[in-house]
Formats: sequence, C-alpha cells, structure tokens
Amino acid sequence: MTFVKICGTTSEEDALLAVAMGADAVGFIFAPSTRQVAAQLVRDIVRRLPPEVLTVGVFRDDAPERVVEIVNATGLRAAQLHGRETAQQTQWVRARVPVVIKAFTAGHPAIARAGDHGADLVLIDSADPGSGKVFDWSLAEDAPPGQRLVLAGGLAPHNVAEAIARVRPFGVDVVSGVEVEPGRKDARLVRAFVSAAKQAGHPDWEAAAEAPYDWDRI
Repeated sequence: MTFVKICGTTSEEDALLAVAMGADAVGFIFAPSTRQVAAQLVRDIVRRLPPEVLTVGVFRDDAPERVVEIVNATGLRAAQLHGRETAQQTQWVRARVPVVIKAFTAGHPAIARAGDHGADLVLIDSADPGSGKVFDWSLAEDAPPGQRLVLAGGLAPHNVAEAIARVRPFGVDVVSGVEVEPGRKDARLVRAFVSAAKQAGHPDWEAAAEAPYDWDRI
C-alpha cells in the first residue's frame, strides 16, 4: 500500500485528524516557515498519537546535533532533512534516530547520489516546498534505483492518484493540498487525499488505512 504522510501539522487537532483519516505519518516543521512549530508543542502532541504512526520532524540546514537533540527530546521517530545536508551529516543523524528521510529538489544533480546518504526514505519535492506547485514528475526518475521514494510537491486529492500511477513511489507527502489555510488542515481534503492515495496503491484502501504500517520493512 502507498505510504501517506501529512506534513505541516501545527496542532493536536490536525495531528489526530490525520491519524483518524488513515495517514501513516505526521510531519512537524521546525525550519523557518509559516507552519513552523515549537518543540514543546510537538512533544505534547506526539504523546497523544498512536505508536504505530511515524512522527517526523522537518529540518533545513540545521546542525546535525540540534536535529538529533530535538527529535529525541520530543519523542519523534524520524528526522526529515530538507536542506543541503551532506551525506556524512545525514549518516551521522541516521545513526542516532530511528528513521531518516532525505529530501531533494526535483531535477537537482544531487539526486543521483541520494544513496550515499543512507537515508531510509528519499523525498523528491518542488523547488518551493509547501507552495502547492507541481513539478515535472518525470524528474523523479533521476533517483537511483533501490531507493524508497516519497513524492511531494503540489499533491492534492485531485492529482495524487495520477502521480502514484506515473511515478510508482513508495509514498506521498502533502502539505498545502489538504489545507483550508496555511497550517490548518481541512478534514474533507485530508480524507479525500488519503482515500485517493490508498485506492491508487491498494485494492482495499479502507483495510489498508486501518492496518498499522510495518516499520520493520524500512
């Protein structure tokens, strides 16, 4: 089944909404953004989420030591590195947190060396994350084979099934495509997005959404 991550979460209400609608992961942004959240708030939210949900902290060009400190202090299970982190920095973080997602801009030459980072998942995004802009999905083909690819950038309920059919990613990541305004999720859009993604990747999306994701496969 397709892995679904709802990112840019800013409240407990939206985190619980994503989980209730069948999301496999919930993301919290610590990088400068209109959706940036404080570590203490994230810690309080994470405590209320089911253990099978992958909770992700999103960072951009932060010191690896700070990334590890925040992830471990808040109880998050994953770090998403969304900047110009070197392979060595990614590997250092990966040795100290359970799961690492390394993000790359679509079309960037560094994608060809994504495997050097040793990340669990490789995320391909548009040049302006969170903007809702769709990039040319064929650029995702630059990722080296064997990587678990997560597709982001302008995804929404109306186009996620097509994106999955064309790219065949391991998972999808959405922010603005399920929002009523920046940082505030829309229940109808979240449900529609998860439904479309699960239907595209699994013949029985209701059962897939209810089943906890097997993280031992990562």
